[in-house]
Amino acid sequence: MRYRLPRDPRYFQIAVLGSLLLYGLLVLDFEVSPSRALVILATALACQALFSRWAGIPFDPRSPLISALSLTLLLRTGSWLTAALVAAVTIGSKFVLRARGRDGSTKHVFNPTNFGLVVALALSPWLPGGVWVSPGQWGRGLWLVFLLAGLGSLVVRRAERSDVTWAFLGAHVAILFGRAAWLGDPWTIPFHRLESGALLIFAFFMISDPKTTPDSRVGRIVFASLVAAGGAFVSFHLFRPHGLLWALASVALLVPVLDRLFPAERYRWPGHASSPSSSHTVRPQFPPKGAFAMRRILLPVLTLLAPTLAVPALLAPPPAHAFCGFYVARADTALYNDASQVVLVRDGDRTVLTMANDYQGDPTEFAMVIPVPTVLQREQIHVGDKALIDHLDAYTAPRLVEYFDDDPCRRRWVEENMPAAPMRMSAADAEASAQAKSLGVTIEASYTVGEYDILILSARESDGLITWLKANRYRIPDGAEPVVASYLKQGMKFFVAKVNLEEQAKLGTRYLRPLQMAFETPKFMLPIRLGTVNARGAQELFVYTLTRPSAGRGRVETSNYRTVKLPTGQEVPIFVKAEFSDFYRDLFTEQVKREHRQAVFVEYAWNMAWCDPCAADPLSAKELRELGVFWLGDLAPGQPAQDVFVTRLHVRYDRERFPEDLQFQHTGDTSNFQGRYVLRHPWKGTATCPAARDYYRQVAERQRQEAETLASLTGWKLADIHRKIDFVEVPTGGEDPWWKSIWPGR
Repeated sequence: MRYRLPRDPRYFQIAVLGSLLLYGLLVLDFEVSPSRALVILATALACQALFSRWAGIPFDPRSPLISALSLTLLLRTGSWLTAALVAAVTIGSKFVLRARGRDGSTKHVFNPTNFGLVVALALSPWLPGGVWVSPGQWGRGLWLVFLLAGLGSLVVRRAERSDVTWAFLGAHVAILFGRAAWLGDPWTIPFHRLESGALLIFAFFMISDPKTTPDSRVGRIVFASLVAAGGAFVSFHLFRPHGLLWALASVALLVPVLDRLFPAERYRWPGHASSPSSSHTVRPQFPPKGAFAMRRILLPVLTLLAPTLAVPALLAPPPAHAFCGFYVARADTALYNDASQVVLVRDGDRTVLTMANDYQGDPTEFAMVIPVPTVLQREQIHVGDKALIDHLDAYTAPRLVEYFDDDPCRRRWVEENMPAAPMRMSAADAEASAQAKSLGVTIEASYTVGEYDILILSARESDGLITWLKANRYRIPDGAEPVVASYLKQGMKFFVAKVNLEEQAKLGTRYLRPLQMAFETPKFMLPIRLGTVNARGAQELFVYTLTRPSAGRGRVETSNYRTVKLPTGQEVPIFVKAEFSDFYRDLFTEQVKREHRQAVFVEYAWNMAWCDPCAADPLSAKELRELGVFWLGDLAPGQPAQDVFVTRLHVRYDRERFPEDLQFQHTGDTSNFQGRYVLRHPWKGTATCPAARDYYRQVAERQRQEAETLASLTGWKLADIHRKIDFVEVPTGGEDPWWKSIWPGR
């Protein structure tokens, strides 16, 4: 008997989505517990059974399984109650939100998973544990993209909806490359956006849902183009994350209109039992008399509407938003921007940015140029204290924890903390000069703030700033011109700071203090593309974000790169205490390699009110306010700040593997995390009790395990590690004869 594959494409969808979930859990370490996944699956099936009985139709587990697996892949929350609620809303939308066709049959208005996600995202501040979607969790390996594309193609072909997938991908690709061409960006940026597992899941498993897309092929092509355009508008003009999810939910409201304009046979799952409301086959129907003229008019209008909606995202200069800048040196002056620290205070659209950059060279020879969202007033610019960043760095730094074994005959554990030496970063410096407007540059404002002379510049032409810098004998690093031109085309102003030597002399300081800026912007990002312009190899970037947990804003992650937590909690040999800097550097390098140099790492995430163990004391309310935490009320002296959540992100980036700027998003995750490594000191005294022999055997085995852990974390050679470990000696002699263990008590 010849085996035939099942005709119903839902079997393939369940198999593929289940395989992707297993891959994410086992290989990519998705933060989805088995219990959370079971809650979503059980809730979805229970709601399907309940609503099916209410609607008087047979229970079918296939569709709710697809919705539940999709939710498990995409939904992130810190509460099982919220996970269950979102699953219930997802399944309930299929039965409650339906559109009736001309023949009397009905179908879903929204893709259930899409509807559940957008409702949850909108209500996230009020839901226990918060809700977020992590599109960067899949990473960006081409092999994964091809795998998802092949599996997805199989699914949509069997669902007879491949046209909507390919129409969407075609429109999306056209928008991304069209925008890059207009901005003068390299092709690596749109390619990077396309190398996304989350995008492929959306294209092959969400937008292609045959029960929520238009019935006709023409309608599906128009529908897909509108979704691509709407996603571009949300992402590039409104600067909000998850643009495609919001666009799909919005454009779904037009499906009944498209079905009336372009009627066709309604899709049915193969072998699907007819419901009372759809007991006959739906055939193509012609529009009523007089509708032909409307159809001829609306078809080209709707077809053209997609690129029209994308125009603001592609061409219109939106509010400019950027943070980090680059360093411009005079001719024949070498400067390398190798490492930097950035503190981002963020609540809503309000942002306070503090920058401290490491540099080499004479401070009098350089200018710091930073794209900014608007013309900043004097009161929006401040000079901060480097000690605040040093304190924040020490508080969030990876740390060692020491445990001391007590006498094995009387076991007792004592813990003490050893702060990790903070990474040392310096403030950056710059110089600039004004020039005539004939060079295409306008000086919008001029201030002296602390030891800095600051200009706010705008340019009429895309190369205005480049022209201005070159005219003033500045050498532009190779590759800077197209990057600067791209930001200028987006309507940005430029913040230019140079050192005022007289003011610096009055202060009596030998270093430049960090610059701080406060402004409002919907875009939560850092333009690292400028940081690669004059860099010598890969750079280190430390980003400390301070958010407001009472507003549902916890840990911060990148939405366009994979965000990974550092390995933590491992026990390592005692000698690491004297080599902690080398240990941490090599550990981080090893983790960067394992993630193919394309990930951002979480080193610390904690509520600022406390720490355990503490590498440094939490910052006081006064210190946090000086960093820009504007929502803190008056606190008593010494009272810790209760409403601040800090995330420390560390990224090693270069132009090849990080082609586009870092884009951040808040999550509702307020669970605590720290890079923490454990030292266990063996008992050094004299132990003569019978239990001592077993204790020393356990210590010797523990030391061997610690050596293997250290080798795995850092890539160090195991033989070199063994030479540095002072292995305990296991006492010999005095052991009972072997036969006593056979008949104990005799």
